[in-house]
Amino acid sequence: MLIREAAAEDWPQIWPFWHRIVAAAETYAWDPDTTEEAARELWMNPAKRVYVAEDETGAVVGSAYLTPNYGGPAARIANAGFMVDPGRGGRGIGRALAEHILTEAAAQGYRGMVFNAVVETNPAVRLWQSLGFTVLGTVPDAFEHPRHGLVGLNIMYKSFL
Repeated sequence: MLIREAAAEDWPQIWPFWHRIVAAAETYAWDPDTTEEAARELWMNPAKRVYVAEDETGAVVGSAYLTPNYGGPAARIANAGFMVDPGRGGRGIGRALAEHILTEAAAQGYRGMVFNAVVETNPAVRLWQSLGFTVLGTVPDAFEHPRHGLVGLNIMYKSFL
């Protein structure tokens, strides 16, 4: 698997799985009806460093971004977002993207990374914990999950120091 910085031409391969994941309303606190144009502006925003994972055929099977979570004197705390094509789950793509982004964040001088709203039923919570993230707190009943009803949103953090 190759992980590289994304180019504008990658968006047509990212959009189908981005849309599928957000429309499912199970793991992201973004509007399930987000248009393609709005999604591209959100994900491919120039303020973010966006990466893609390609399989052996060159198909884009996942994407992630890295960005400061805060500004000013707190700009050295990173934030990131991750999406893997649901049809490609269980192949280590998410872990490979996560490890790549964590390495990039540390290399770029970030002191840590925070996730502001990880749906507590998201299977990725286990991945983040295995990579050293801790749950700082949970906002109870903050997310309307289509199958589980009201669930919490975890705030997760990992220090690079």
